[in-house]
Amino acid sequence: MAGILDSVDQRTQLVGQNRLEILVFRLAGRQQFAINVFKVQEVLQLPRLTLIPQRHPMICGVINLRGQTLPVIDLSHAIGMRPLRPEERSTIIVTEYNRSVQAFLVGGVERILNLNWEAVQPPPGGAGRQHYLTAITRIDDRLVEIIDVEKVLAEIVPMNTRVSPERLDNELLMQTSDREVLVVDDSSVAVSQLRDTFSQLGLKMHVATDGLRALRQLKAWADSGVDVNEKLLMVFTDAEMPEMDGYRLTTEIRNDPRLSDLYVVLHTSLSGSFNEAMVRKVGCDDFLSKFQPDKLVEVIRRRLEKVPA
Repeated sequence: MAGILDSVDQRTQLVGQNRLEILVFRLAGRQQFAINVFKVQEVLQLPRLTLIPQRHPMICGVINLRGQTLPVIDLSHAIGMRPLRPEERSTIIVTEYNRSVQAFLVGGVERILNLNWEAVQPPPGGAGRQHYLTAITRIDDRLVEIIDVEKVLAEIVPMNTRVSPERLDNELLMQTSDREVLVVDDSSVAVSQLRDTFSQLGLKMHVATDGLRALRQLKAWADSGVDVNEKLLMVFTDAEMPEMDGYRLTTEIRNDPRLSDLYVVLHTSLSGSFNEAMVRKVGCDDFLSKFQPDKLVEVIRRRLEKVPA
């Protein structure tokens, strides 16, 4: 399993090409699931598991991995399926989301697949585990369900959406009141978090669930004679989304003279210097890891400093 992940340097070449790599695995059954490879640090057999008292029902216990204590989450149980039983040869996927590292207990890892985002579709509506999916795709005529890990983690450790009172000064609130922003994100949890925070600033929020829908909305406004650069204070876009990712969306915005001056912020659970490099490559104006309400306010302040008086 140690060799299943290639180097990050090689995978970054996919960015800007509307492509992604997914790690495909099973949980409790034959159905295939996946997550973005960029969020995976390693895949390995379950080390010695330590049980902790009063733990969350979805947490099997904790492990020590090279001096770091990590929770092990039963991903099958977390999305409403039959719980997995941790065993000596069980497989875990170590991931980083929103600046936190955790391990997910899975039934077994199968392979890595390189896809075009256009082949990835939003999930159908419905109950059960459909609520825990951000997208679906088909590989060899088999359905692969891409899990909304942000939703799983938010149910275990809810995110704080409140802005510190000292950051909400009157001058800022006067500048943000009734201004409009566009949020592009396929995660209902991320959209809800942003809505809660923006409401404290008096910002009006438009939502698109993927980059293609966002681009169509922006072009529709422009086609109808709206000055989109005046209408929107800024655009917040996730990186990974069905049909068109945030990197391609930013490139398309920069290529349209009517939209090219939009202030675009990459707002993603992907962390690290990789994203900072990609921000420069595709022409984003700023980058923010999810979810940090106070830092979100600072990003808005930086934007306001560039608004003509």
